[in-house]
Order: sequence, then C-alpha cells, then structure tokens
Amino acid sequence: MIDKLGDFKRDFFCGELTENNIGDEVRLLGWADSVRDHGGVIFINLRDKEGIIQVVIDPSKSPEDAYEKAKKVRSEYVIGVRGRVQRRPEGTENPKIPTGSIEIAVEELRILNTCDILPFPIEDNINAHEEVRLKYRYLDIRRPEMLRNLLIRHEVYQATREYLSGHGFLEVETPMLTKSTPEGARDFLVPARLEKGKFYALPQSPQLFKQILMVGGIDRYFQIVKCFRDEDLRKDRQPEFTQIDFEMSFVNEEDVMAVSEGLIKHIFEKVLSLDISTPFRRMSYTEAIESYGTDKPDLRYDLKLVDVTDIAEKVDFKVFRDVADKGGKVKGINIKDGAKLSRKEIDDLTEEAKKYGAKGMAWIKINEDGSLQSPIVKFFKDDEINSILNRMSGSPGDILIFIADTYEITHRVLGFLRKHIAEKMNLIPEGKWEFLWVVDFPLVEWDDEEGRLVALHHPFTSPKEEDLDKLDEAIQDKKVALSFKSRAYDLVLNGEEIGGGSIRIHSGQIQKKIFELLGISDEEAEEKFGFLINALKYGAPPHGGLAFGLDRIVALMTGSDSIRDVIAFPKTQKGICPLTDAPDFVQEDQLEELGIEVNLPEETA
Repeated sequence: MIDKLGDFKRDFFCGELTENNIGDEVRLLGWADSVRDHGGVIFINLRDKEGIIQVVIDPSKSPEDAYEKAKKVRSEYVIGVRGRVQRRPEGTENPKIPTGSIEIAVEELRILNTCDILPFPIEDNINAHEEVRLKYRYLDIRRPEMLRNLLIRHEVYQATREYLSGHGFLEVETPMLTKSTPEGARDFLVPARLEKGKFYALPQSPQLFKQILMVGGIDRYFQIVKCFRDEDLRKDRQPEFTQIDFEMSFVNEEDVMAVSEGLIKHIFEKVLSLDISTPFRRMSYTEAIESYGTDKPDLRYDLKLVDVTDIAEKVDFKVFRDVADKGGKVKGINIKDGAKLSRKEIDDLTEEAKKYGAKGMAWIKINEDGSLQSPIVKFFKDDEINSILNRMSGSPGDILIFIADTYEITHRVLGFLRKHIAEKMNLIPEGKWEFLWVVDFPLVEWDDEEGRLVALHHPFTSPKEEDLDKLDEAIQDKKVALSFKSRAYDLVLNGEEIGGGSIRIHSGQIQKKIFELLGISDEEAEEKFGFLINALKYGAPPHGGLAFGLDRIVALMTGSDSIRDVIAFPKTQKGICPLTDAPDFVQEDQLEELGIEVNLPEETA
C-alpha cells in the first residue's frame, strides 16, 4: 500500500541536520539507502541529495503503524519520516558521515513508493558496465559520486555567469537550426519540412553568429551553448557537448587571454576553493611539439624530448644516420630510474611506439655500476655514446629511449610514449594544476588527402599582423603560407586542451584572400559563408574570443576519467543513448511528410 504525500513537507534535507537540532521534531523525505534489523529495532539510512541520516524505528518507542511499515521498507523505497532528532548512543557514532553523531527517533513513516530489484548498488566504486549504468541513468545519478559531479557542473555554470556578467558580457543565444558550413567535422542535418529537399544543420559552434554579434555592436557576448559534431567518439568526445563561448570587440590576444585567466581563476576559487596563480605560463606551438611531442603538453612531470639528430648524423648506426641524412629527427627521452624496467616491459614499450606509427624503438639502459646494456651500443664509438649520455643527462639507473623517423612521426610517437610512461610509472602528481597557453600556431598546414592548404584552426583566424602584407605572395607560393603564424591561442590544463580561440579576421578583403589561400572559390565562399562575408562589409570591429570545453573542465575538476561521467545523459562511444534507444527508426509517414526516402543496408533492413 502506497501512502499519499499530502501535506507532508520536508523541514530539512538529510545532510543539513546537526547536533544543534537535537530535540527538534523534523520531517524528512528521501530514499532508503540501506535497511537493517537489529534485534527487532529497525535502522534505515535515509538519503537525499544533501546526504544521509540514520532513522530508528524501535517497537518499544515508535507507534505500531510506523513499525509495521518499516518492516516492509527495502533499498531505494521512497519514504517520508517524522520524528525527533536525538544523539546516538555512545559507541554507535559513525564518523564517516557528517550526521554520524545524531539520528531520528521515528514517530511517523510513510511509504511513498517501492523499488524493483536494483541492476547495481546505489554507491560509489561499482563494477557495473557503463552501458548498464547509462540504461538506468536515473539510478546512476542517485550515486553520491554522480550527484557531486552534477553539482560541480551546476556551480561551474553559476560561477561562469557571475564572472562574465560582472565584466560587462551580455548573454545572447544563437540559433540551433542553422546553415551547414564546413568546420572540420560532419554536420548533424535536420530536414526542413516547409522547404522540401533543404536541410538545417545543428551548429558545430556559434563561431559565425558570435562574429556577427560583434558587427552588431554587442561588444562583449557570452553563452553556455550546446554544440554538435558528427564524428567518431572517444572518452573526451560526445556528439553533443557544451561550450563556454565568448567574444569581445576592440581587443588583442592579451585582452582575451586575461579574461580567460580571470574566468578560470574565478571558477576554481568558487567551486573548489582553490587559488589558481595567474598569469599562466606560455609556450610556442613549435616549442611544445619539439619539447613534448604534442601541442597540449602535460607539465606536471618532466620527460622532455631531447634532440640528438646532430650526433646521429655522424654515427655508424644505420637506422639513426639514414634518418638524419634524409632530414628526419632522432630524439629521445631519459626515463629516470627506468633501468629497473624488465626486457618484457621494454618490448611492451616498443609495441606501444609501433601503435603510434614508429617502425621500432631503440634504447640504452645505464646500469647502477655505470655499464651500458643495449643492442645498439656496439654501433657507437665511445665519444659518440658519451655525447648522447651527456646530451640526455644520463646517469646510473636511467634508461634512454629513442625514436628515429620523420619530424612528424618522431614527435608524435614520443609525445604518446611520454604520457604512457608517466602513467605506467606513476610520475603524475595528484592535486597539481598546470595551466599553459600554447601560442604562435601555424596559420595553415598542407593536407595530402585534399591536395591543398587547410586552416589549422578555422578559416576566420587572423594571421599575425606582420604576415598580412605577404598574403598575395603566399597565395602564389605555399611555402610562404606555411611560414605564417596565426593569432590563435589554446589553453591546456594537465595535458588536456580545455579552450581555444583567436583574433578573428574583421576585414572582408583579408577574409577573401584567406579563402583564396585555402583554395575556396568565391562561389563556394559565398554559398557557405555569404552572410558573414556580407556582414564584414558593414563596419566590423576588430574582435576575438575563445571557447572553453565545459564538459572537459568539469571532468578534470572532478577527477573523472570520461566526460560521460559529468554529463547527465551522455551517449556511448557508438553515439547511442541506452536510456532512450536513440537514435531510432521513425514512422514511414514522418519520412513521407519530409520527402525523404531511406535506403537501408541489407543487414539492417
């Protein structure tokens, strides 16, 4: 029998009660976290979003009706209790919870709903498969860890609005149904029923609209916005994700970066009570790649890449010398105290290197007595080996690993190995926050597949001012274009890119030249970006901005392994929602109304 809620209203959340409430009569509502019968006395841990408190139903003190109902309560039943707050008997306190010194002596109990057998326990550190958790997400969200994650996400929202609104930014919404534009990933398309054969696209970002808002004189815009990209997923990607997006007029890079640092500092102080030091460290794109093998280096640990190409040019070891002679790179990492790695562990590391594109991995182990152990040292003269050891600061107990390949492969592989080694050898300190601005990115790069130059960020990023006068030359000579730097900047936290932006092109004439540089014809530019090109003709101010990945920031702040753990209703790595079974087929009449015919693969049909 289910009781009615009626006028039974809570006086407190469970976690709000303290010893100051002893003697008070209170009404509480929530879920039965656990139920225990100790010699006829029933103890229920009552849980809500603020915490847990123990309620006691003693047949010698509680009314018979309350006791009979308490005997029926099972895990996750929804109940209401009325009773008096009392101190727990000495020796029965629970120091693990804030309310562990008090309990509720129940005088009334209402069973407001029952619960089926649970697919997994409502507690942290469960072993349930993620798809099961997502299928029963309403249960998963009850777990303290998930509740905490969503609470922190909420607080990040509030802190963001507080800071940006306090600095003159206006929150403006941009359309969810817009025009398909090439921004690097596939668009999610929405058929337009009233315009047969035409489609809207869900926005990959508000990029064009926020620039148009600057033309409109908004001056400072922000938005916490959903974005959509139809791309292959991984732990830090979702088809729909949330950005903290802002744009400013009459600014340079320093202005945008200062606002970004202020916002991050405010968020961490408000949400985690951490004082983050500003300004953040800065590093050029080239330095990041050449020292760490990635444009988003994790600076919480060392393991810097060391260049030994000039030494490799002179050695008899053919693998090294051939790469150096062909203009490639020979680089290594000194793994301090790595000589303890077994041969199997070294072989496993070599296999990791191959996964990322290397042909192999060379290594030199420096034993504690100073002797060298390696299959390659026989190919080196003593002075050559000493040069390498000195260059890489090798000492007894270390192991030196090397990759020899093209510039791109050598850096990419060592970048991945650096992270793999740090995780495997527990070199990453807990509770450390290393922010880094990566700047001076190339404006463009060559795409072999498309056979043309493509923008490293997006085609609306401005080149450095010193390169503007060379645009005509760059259009004729791609080598000149490849030397251009952009006015882009990425913010990295602990090896994760959490935000990126740039100073935009505000001149229609320069924008036209950039399109030409990228092989985008006037017709294609007009078709895809005509509304922005037109807006730039009407007094567009200099402007720039940045977008933060809110999901990723919250994942880092909560220590979550995946952004799926900080999103209420995420998709799986296959883009499926186990809770709703989306995506799904639709009715034939819906397709007919849209003028769409679907041809399914035979195995699906």
